[in-house]
Amino acid sequence: MENTPAAGENIAVLRKARGVGQAKLAREAKISISYLTKIETGLRPATPPAVAAIAKALHVTTARIYGQPFLGPSEQADLLNDLRGAVRRHTLPKEDTPPTDELAASLNKAAQLRADTRYLELLRILPSLLGQATATALDAGGDAVAWSQVADVYGCAYAVAHRLGQPDLADMIVSRQAWAAQQTWNPTAEAATAWNEAGTFQSAGQYDDGLAIIERAISKYESAGGSGPEYVVALGSLHLRGVVLASRHRDKGATMDHLRRARSLSGQIDGDVLQHNLTFGAGNTALYELAAHIELDQPNKATEMSDPLMQAPPSGLKPNRVGRLFIDVARARLAVKDVVGAEEALKKAFAVSPQMAEIHPMSREVLRVLFVMHQRGRPDLMAMAKRTGLA
Repeated sequence: MENTPAAGENIAVLRKARGVGQAKLAREAKISISYLTKIETGLRPATPPAVAAIAKALHVTTARIYGQPFLGPSEQADLLNDLRGAVRRHTLPKEDTPPTDELAASLNKAAQLRADTRYLELLRILPSLLGQATATALDAGGDAVAWSQVADVYGCAYAVAHRLGQPDLADMIVSRQAWAAQQTWNPTAEAATAWNEAGTFQSAGQYDDGLAIIERAISKYESAGGSGPEYVVALGSLHLRGVVLASRHRDKGATMDHLRRARSLSGQIDGDVLQHNLTFGAGNTALYELAAHIELDQPNKATEMSDPLMQAPPSGLKPNRVGRLFIDVARARLAVKDVVGAEEALKKAFAVSPQMAEIHPMSREVLRVLFVMHQRGRPDLMAMAKRTGLA
């Protein structure tokens, strides 16, 4: 990992470059001067809502504040360029149509790598896999299954672009996923695309627009009708995306409504199910509830929920969800001044999903705060900080 300034450091640099004082920025972002000072100096983490408000006040993107871990020459940067080229030529695949069993195996591998948060390995296969899946669909004409496979590959590509801080690429990928989903006449493929589309607004801090996307997608999906696990997973996942967007928008009523409907749907399936790169069930719903408590400034409720989840994460959840759980727990524990517990949760995140923990904005922000709070002598913290490029 290359050395990269944290969000708080970038805020200070951008503010000074624009000649904006802390008082003015705090006023325009609707936060206190004390809070802004602590974010800039590393005594408080830059939360997603705070970053969204500050980015709007500074007239920059949230991605500019979070920073880009892959600016310099690196394998990740080269692979991202390869992926960008494959997405750009979406109707002109260079690859030939592969044997059916070979394509199926590659699709399963991509979905597994995404779930395991092994982003570098996934990047290595995505450009050619996109080409192969698209060539297959073009040769098959209007075959809905073939086009659903293309949409699923774009779903994997979106996960990589989103997690590696490439918002422009993520936007382009979502448009390509929508293009593929429209060829399928499959409402579930369109719902999965809407989930990612709303995610682009979430990343940009435009929570109200993201909620509009989700509400429209839910209405359209419900009107199409359906039943069975595939229907429940897609609809439930849309509601979970709504939980995140509404809680970050500080709309407690909408948050609780989406959470209530997600809980009701989770009772219709056994355990947590992964389909079309969407994970849904009672376990994942609990993880989203914990995160919502944090966004709604209720870290005590989040920490109360965290103990049993830390000891025994819901079985059936993949590393991408369990790793996110541990990062959220670290954030909640830091908010209640449990620095030892926050470090413990981060170590678990690095153990179960190291590539996510190294680049996730909140993982980096919590680490930065712990590092600044006289924790420099703790070897485990130092090791994690080096892995994220913060030390």
